[in-house]
Amino acid sequence: MGKALLKRAGLLIGTLLLVSVLAFVAFSVIPGDPTGSVLGMEATDEQIAAFRARMGLDLPVWQRYWNWLTAFVTGDFGQSFKFDMPVSELVFTRAQATLVLAAAAFILIVVISLPLGLIAARRQGGIVDRVVTVLTQVTMSVPNFIMGIGLMYLFALVLKWFRPEYVPLKDGLGAHLRYMLLPALAVALPKSAMTVKLLRGSILGELGQDYIRTAYSKGSSRGSVLRRHVLRNAMIPVVTFLAMAIGDIMAGSIVIEQVFSIPGLGRILISSIGTRDYPVVQAIVVLLAGVVVLCNFLADLLYRVMDPRIDGR
Repeated sequence: MGKALLKRAGLLIGTLLLVSVLAFVAFSVIPGDPTGSVLGMEATDEQIAAFRARMGLDLPVWQRYWNWLTAFVTGDFGQSFKFDMPVSELVFTRAQATLVLAAAAFILIVVISLPLGLIAARRQGGIVDRVVTVLTQVTMSVPNFIMGIGLMYLFALVLKWFRPEYVPLKDGLGAHLRYMLLPALAVALPKSAMTVKLLRGSILGELGQDYIRTAYSKGSSRGSVLRRHVLRNAMIPVVTFLAMAIGDIMAGSIVIEQVFSIPGLGRILISSIGTRDYPVVQAIVVLLAGVVVLCNFLADLLYRVMDPRIDGR
């Protein structure tokens, strides 16, 4: 297991390095220059040259990348061109809302999908199974931003249960989480539908295995077989899927932030792309990639614990 974990850790570091190279090079070669959006169209050649020298934009791409990377690993993400402040300060003040939204969405996915998937599998072919199947098919086909608009219309305009005014964390944890519930639900519902479908199929596949028939022959009840044998194996592909879905959850959170006017990373990312504020964009892209890769690494650890046979493969 130790060698496998070292290989995965090396892959994690290599992936982040590759993402950092791609992010840096992509924003270095695309047309456009941040000087126009920062200094304005009336800036003189001398002002432009001074700005580029101060921000290191006059250096070769490889040297700028090396300077950026060596600073990044020490926690210095550079200076924002547009806001003229440290990128780390700018990003971390906005990251709280995005991380709360993504974490709430992930928790909702687990809370919604696991019971529904189990119930649908236990009632295979019944009314409950058919209803769950129809709901999952419909929910999977709706993009999360459409889901967000629909939920806002229903709960804010029709039922008046939701006020579309962002409540920051400083105004109280309870009020902040209540506001985040609806956008988190908009992110979670499509992924919950996929997870229900996957879990149902995985459970039904395990129920057809020989070891399950052996357990029944020993007098075990259906509930006992599900709890002690089926779920442990059926959850392995689900855990893998949930880990892979982290990236989609983060991306969905950034999109939903625009719908619900949440001042998270989504707003600052879109604004920074428009103004060519490369240090901000690069830091956000690499940090989001780091979250995704780390979650996949942790999922690797989890399903190696769930199924020790994986070490031998």
